[in-house]
Amino acid sequence: MNRAVGLIAGNGIFPILFARSARASGYRVVAVAHEGETDPAIEQHCDSVTWVKLGQLGKIVRAFEKEGVREAAMAGGIAKVRVFGGIWPDLLALKHMSKVRNWGNDDLLRTIAGVFEEEGVTIIDPARVCPEIVAREGCYTRRRPSEELWEDIRLGYRVATAVSEADIGQTVCVKRGNVVAVEAMEGTDRCIRRAGEVGGKGFVVVKVAKPGQDVRFDLPTIGPTTIETLAAAGAAVMAFPAGLAYVLDEAATVAAADRAGIALVGLA
Repeated sequence: MNRAVGLIAGNGIFPILFARSARASGYRVVAVAHEGETDPAIEQHCDSVTWVKLGQLGKIVRAFEKEGVREAAMAGGIAKVRVFGGIWPDLLALKHMSKVRNWGNDDLLRTIAGVFEEEGVTIIDPARVCPEIVAREGCYTRRRPSEELWEDIRLGYRVATAVSEADIGQTVCVKRGNVVAVEAMEGTDRCIRRAGEVGGKGFVVVKVAKPGQDVRFDLPTIGPTTIETLAAAGAAVMAFPAGLAYVLDEAATVAAADRAGIALVGLA
């Protein structure tokens, strides 16, 4: 295990699954984990873990330099509302903050990736290490959408594409031709819960990538916790773009969707 790969870990199960896959492929995993976001269980799956506050870019670079890391992946999200509080920028972050044109996910993450690359750490697509997570085309589950649900999927896809192009969010919920919820800063799970509160059971959730999406970060991600949220809210379908989304822990995710009677569809 002489190859080192860096892991910039956010929340959810993605960082742990990435670390497991990387170690199984012979990598030494050097992680930086974010306080208040990353699951402490990450320490059981990595060879080195450094805990940082959000915005401590210099500390991340130093951790990677110490362990000889030249390539790193971002895995897991950071609650977007923390942009307005909870950031602790160090000198390296402050040096580059003026380069951020706006605080939308795409510009912010591209700027951060550029900072790391200037410091000698290339940000890579996580799927290079764990290609099994990339969503494929077709229906994953026993339940398949009816034609009525397909009409809602098509409407949701059109609306979600427009919303994501404006860098507002990536998720739209539709029921019987009505848009019942659109994701903004609150994130996908809250958007889904709001759809259940507003529209009741039987709605469709469509999550898309942004036009020109940088596949190194912020691709739509579906996992077991997503299914828990869908089931609790009463969703009937979750649709996402094949090749431009990640399905985490596929066996567990599909089994949970089958138990809940939810259709999972990778869109061409």
